[in-house]
Amino acid sequence: MRLKSISLSGFKSFVDPTKVTLPSNMCAVVGPNGCGKSNIIDAVRWVMGESSAKTLRGESMTDVIFNGTTHRQPVGQASIELLFDNSTGKVGGEFAAYSDISVRRLVTREGTSDYFLNGNKCRRRDITDLFLGTGLGPRSYAIIEQGMISRLIESKPEDLRVYIEEAAGISKYKERRRETENRMQRTLDNLDRLTDLREELDRNLTHLKRQAQSAERYAEYRKEEQDLKAQLLVLQRRVQSGVAERAQREIDDFAMQRERHQSEAAAKAAEIESIRQQITDANTTVSDLQGEFYALGSDVSRIEQAISFAKQRRDSLAKDLAQTLEGKQRELGLVDSDSQRLTDLKEALSSIEPTLVREREEVARVDRALAEAEKVAMTADADWDHFTQKAALPRQQVQVQQGRKTNAERNLSAINERKTRINKELASLAERDSDTELEASASALSDAQGAVSSRKLSLDSLKQALYAIRGELDTERQQQDVLRRQLQALTGQRASLEALQLDSKEMASDDAVDAWLSAQAMTNSDPLVEAISVDEGFEVAADVILGHWLHGMQSDLGALDTAATVPPTGLTLIDAGATPRSSDPALLAHYIDVPRGLEYLISGVQVVDDWTAALNARSRLSSGESVISKDGIWVAKGWIRSRSQSDAEQGIIARQAQLNSVIEEFDVVAANLSATDQRVEDLRSKRSEAETTIDTEQELFQGAQQAVSQLDAKHRALAASDEQQRNRAQQLRQDLSDTEIRSTEEQTVIEEAVKLLDRAAHEVASDDDRREILEAARSGARDSVRQCRHAKQQADVALNRCEVRHKELLTQRDALLRSIERAREQVTSYEQRETVIRGEMPADDNPDLEARKELSDLLEKRLGVEAKLTQARQSLSELETVLRDREQARMQAEQAASGVQSKSEGARLKLAETGVRIEQIDAALRDLEADLDAVEMSLPEGADESEWQVRVDRVGARIHRLGPINLAAIDETSRAEERKHYLDAQDSDLRTALETLQNAIKKIDKETRSRFKDTFDTVNAGFSELFPKVFGGGTASLEMTGDDLLDTGVSIMARPPGKKNSTIHLLSGGEKAMTAIALVFSIFQLNPAPFCMLDEVDAPLDDANVGRYARLVSEMSKKVQFVFITHNKITMEAAEQLMGVTMHEPGVSRLVTVDIEEAARLAAS
Repeated sequence: MRLKSISLSGFKSFVDPTKVTLPSNMCAVVGPNGCGKSNIIDAVRWVMGESSAKTLRGESMTDVIFNGTTHRQPVGQASIELLFDNSTGKVGGEFAAYSDISVRRLVTREGTSDYFLNGNKCRRRDITDLFLGTGLGPRSYAIIEQGMISRLIESKPEDLRVYIEEAAGISKYKERRRETENRMQRTLDNLDRLTDLREELDRNLTHLKRQAQSAERYAEYRKEEQDLKAQLLVLQRRVQSGVAERAQREIDDFAMQRERHQSEAAAKAAEIESIRQQITDANTTVSDLQGEFYALGSDVSRIEQAISFAKQRRDSLAKDLAQTLEGKQRELGLVDSDSQRLTDLKEALSSIEPTLVREREEVARVDRALAEAEKVAMTADADWDHFTQKAALPRQQVQVQQGRKTNAERNLSAINERKTRINKELASLAERDSDTELEASASALSDAQGAVSSRKLSLDSLKQALYAIRGELDTERQQQDVLRRQLQALTGQRASLEALQLDSKEMASDDAVDAWLSAQAMTNSDPLVEAISVDEGFEVAADVILGHWLHGMQSDLGALDTAATVPPTGLTLIDAGATPRSSDPALLAHYIDVPRGLEYLISGVQVVDDWTAALNARSRLSSGESVISKDGIWVAKGWIRSRSQSDAEQGIIARQAQLNSVIEEFDVVAANLSATDQRVEDLRSKRSEAETTIDTEQELFQGAQQAVSQLDAKHRALAASDEQQRNRAQQLRQDLSDTEIRSTEEQTVIEEAVKLLDRAAHEVASDDDRREILEAARSGARDSVRQCRHAKQQADVALNRCEVRHKELLTQRDALLRSIERAREQVTSYEQRETVIRGEMPADDNPDLEARKELSDLLEKRLGVEAKLTQARQSLSELETVLRDREQARMQAEQAASGVQSKSEGARLKLAETGVRIEQIDAALRDLEADLDAVEMSLPEGADESEWQVRVDRVGARIHRLGPINLAAIDETSRAEERKHYLDAQDSDLRTALETLQNAIKKIDKETRSRFKDTFDTVNAGFSELFPKVFGGGTASLEMTGDDLLDTGVSIMARPPGKKNSTIHLLSGGEKAMTAIALVFSIFQLNPAPFCMLDEVDAPLDDANVGRYARLVSEMSKKVQFVFITHNKITMEAAEQLMGVTMHEPGVSRLVTVDIEEAARLAAS
């Protein structure tokens, strides 16, 4: 794997699209300081995932975008693309099949940063993962910058360890360990949360079980409470119906009382109307007298006010006359004083006016002299300006044409270089033929996609078949569980019945009986119960009839004819042999098969359904006949017998019938279970085969998908590359055409600039003499203007002072004249006011005598009217008293009617309330879903509402004692138990996963220790070997600072020839650089990165050390691709290709490439 090219566009100073081609393993980048050489290394670091702007010599990530120059605008984005040759397949995984790998990063001024891998958008993580273990990365040992040498040597042991880890290729192990630890921590967190959930669920489940029990009791109490409430409501409805009937009777009584009181109130109202008419007439009389009285009072008041106003008017006029005379005398005094001041001001004005005339004449003379001087100065300035403008044109022309010529020559040189590059790139593009490869890739991709579709259909079909098998298996398992439960129940039932029957059989035989039967050769005797057959429904009757005979045994009694011994105690033998059933259905013998020896027991026994029928048949029985009911009551003419609950002989036949039925059902269920078990096993086998087939098909499907992904990525990369080549070729042809046009234009500009430059230089030489004459004339004219301006300034000051004084005197004079005029006008006004006041004053000393006489007459007349008014008011008061009495009587009658009405309304309201209560009771009954008639019938006689209320309260108290009830507790308990089983399974899975993760970390740690130790030893050996070569002697080694290989640091000990320094920090800068070079190259010997970039690493070295450094780089370039930036000629000589970075245009970097070997061959030829 090696770096083929670097494409830059808009990155820092590389504004134009620039491609850095690296054809050899020894490429040197040269150029002056500040031309942008280090930007190439920054570009490589940036595209490999560098996220620190400080590392890239900026403040933010957008600083890498070209920010413009004085002649160029800023651009909106920066793009870097690295093209790697992966023909050796060093990059594994999904990219192992690619011979070329493209990594591109694009950033915009909006701050968005995108990564592309082989043209496909990806994450930054994908880029870093691609280079894990290869020695490449944004901060790996493959990129060594100027300051990194000292940082590498002086770094902390923990930081130096990182380089050893990268060389060992364990960075991917550390990443995997970190991810595993994160997953383990998440698993622990999940386990903690799950434990909390399980504990909480256990507590809730216990609580829910108690709640479920309470909910069941609550349902029982609630049902009882609803029944009692329905009955209580019916009782309440009875009470309310009675209340409603009583209220209706009260309403009828109150209606009669109200009519009587309303008649009485109407009579009183008629009397009141008559009295009110009399009061109206009296009010009219009172109003007339009162109006006359008020009119006389008004006339009296008017005359009294006129007498008072006349007196006040005389007093006011006397006061105004005195004030007028006083103001007149004051204004006459002011006129005299202002007249004297006016005379003084006129004299001052007469004395200042001659001085003012002289000052104005002086200012006019100075203005004329200044105007003449300024005119001369303006003429001199105009001559000078005209000359300078005329003389400046040739000088400007010289500068402009010189710059124009230089710029055109520079542009022409750049244009020629660009033409050469374009022609080379066009030739390179013409040699490429990607159509055939693109068509082959498309065909392969189509075939792979068809294979994926086919695999997908096959996989879906297999999954559907598996789902069907699983569904069928679940059904069979459920059937299997049902059959097993049935079989288990039947097994228990069979065992119980067989045990009971065995006890009955053991009662019929013991050791003595068995010995006696053996002696008589009667070993084939069977228990009687096994030989009896009874129809269903008649088992109890058979048990009662046969009784103790059921414990006997049947056998052929003919063998006893020769018996020599007496039968043992307790032996019961019945003669074997079949007896046909009776054809009469009224007899028990019709329903029972018994041996021949017991035929007599049942031959005369009739059978009926029940006890009543048995009693009815008893009277018809003759001697020796009996009747038995199906439930076991045996009746004869002279006796009755029923089954005893403690009778040991009870139910043997019924139990045997039940046992036979159970055995038959057991055999059927066992056969079904066996068949089901076989089907389950068959389905399990089918399921296993289907799952195996699906796993195989799934692997084939995933392999096909992976092949499609790889072919699709390859096809897109080829298509993008082909499109990019076509677009690039078209762009290059257009650029070549534009370059030809620009070349012609620049050549024309150079020729014109040379001609204009010669002409302008001749004109500049002829203008120097004229310049001195014009400059002297302009200086003299300016001195004359300054003198005249000074004289004018002094004259203006004197004139201004005189004019200010003159204006002040004029202002004071005008003010006094206005003051005297205003005072004289005021005196005239006072004299006019005095005349008016004296005319308004009365001449008679007693002017109100007639008014007083008229006032006396009006007072006497008002006294007479007042007496009549008092008499009329007294009559009106008496009538109003009578009216109040009548109205009170009417009001009492109306109040009585209203009271009765209120009582009636109360009764109506009570009736309405009772109706509402009855409706509420009916609604409550409907809510309880109770039928009124049914509840009425269920109530006992004499039921009391208070008693039923006590019952309801008692049940309510029981419900209340239960406390809050969770009615959903039963369902919640079932769901909680299911969730508990699910969480328990999750807990088990998480603990298994945690153990797996812990084992994975142990494995990673073991692998890391092993790799780190091996790498450390190898690098240390290489470092110890390279150090003497670099220094020409001396010793160096690496040392671990700790014992744990997982986190131990690494320190450097280096001693150049002849030195015994205690620490590496005592070395000089050059020695540190050489030590760092030896260390980096020793790492490269172990795990060489695809390429190594060195940025002026040789700067602190002298020529001898530079030579050794160059030889070492040349030797290692056989395995590693080197790109180094240098200013040292010795290092340049060692390079196979030189790339020069120039900056003809300020702020814009351009690239010039020279192949050293090709150049040497050209020079030799």
